[in-house]
Amino acid sequence: MSATCYPPAIFLMGPTASGKTALAVSLVERFPLEIISVDSALVYRDMNIGTAKPDAATLARAPHHLLDIRDPTASYSAAAFCADALRLMADITARGKVPLLAGGTMLYFRALLQGLDDLPRADPALRKKQEIEAASRGWPALHVELAQVDPVTAHRLSPNDSQRIGRALEIYQLTGKPMSALLDQAQTALPYRVLQLALIPSDRAVLHQRIATRFDAMLADGLLDEVEALRKTYTLMSDLPAMRAVGYRQAWACLEGEIDRAGLREQGLAATRQLAKRQLTWLRSWPDAVALDALADDLDAQVFDRVARHLGPGSI
Repeated sequence: MSATCYPPAIFLMGPTASGKTALAVSLVERFPLEIISVDSALVYRDMNIGTAKPDAATLARAPHHLLDIRDPTASYSAAAFCADALRLMADITARGKVPLLAGGTMLYFRALLQGLDDLPRADPALRKKQEIEAASRGWPALHVELAQVDPVTAHRLSPNDSQRIGRALEIYQLTGKPMSALLDQAQTALPYRVLQLALIPSDRAVLHQRIATRFDAMLADGLLDEVEALRKTYTLMSDLPAMRAVGYRQAWACLEGEIDRAGLREQGLAATRQLAKRQLTWLRSWPDAVALDALADDLDAQVFDRVARHLGPGSI
């Protein structure tokens, strides 16, 4: 099938606090779209405050797929996301609507576009060896090691992103090739005609202020209480993917007495800004993305026009 004959889909990508959710809801209310969340933290049940999960009123206006599908004790991979997203996209398309994939987990977007079939499965023995080494040397040291063999991947990862550093090193050790090179070799496999919209704020200071305002709201709404409740409800460990999420990692440390509330705010803001920086690094080099200023006064109008043209006559 020619790419021009593929059904349409829309990607709405952007850093944290760039306004993706509000814009996605506006789009659903104007066009025949259904939202699929592309967020590695929103998949977890009972993690609402620290993930900025859409509230009940928002979900009533615009339901989101792939929210609350895992307990915080579970893991959720890019491969699992691809399987879920492809199933949902096919169902949405069959019902005469258009999938709108909105979120900030850039690896999930890339995996959906290019596939991860060339990447080897996890190796438990290597993982165990990495954990022992990280306990001795620290994850920043392993990040330096990764930079020597896969500088492209290392550049977009935080020195303490243990999950992704470990996976990238594992892939190199298993294949002898950098993960970034394997991803670049992957073939586009997504059978959709995709409009890719990237929200890139023109003023990083404004984005940082938005991040601060939202994080302060999370603290006021009871982020610490939420994490404490999670620890009572589930058998959690600090190294679980859910508890390594930005905000949750710092709240855990606060509950353990490792930092005080001022440290929670300071470290939480720093981690969120670093997350936004990594997301923007992805987006600025993203092929085929339409870059839009997330702070533009006429952002909604620009996006509505792009989407209307992508969907064609009769889409509104």
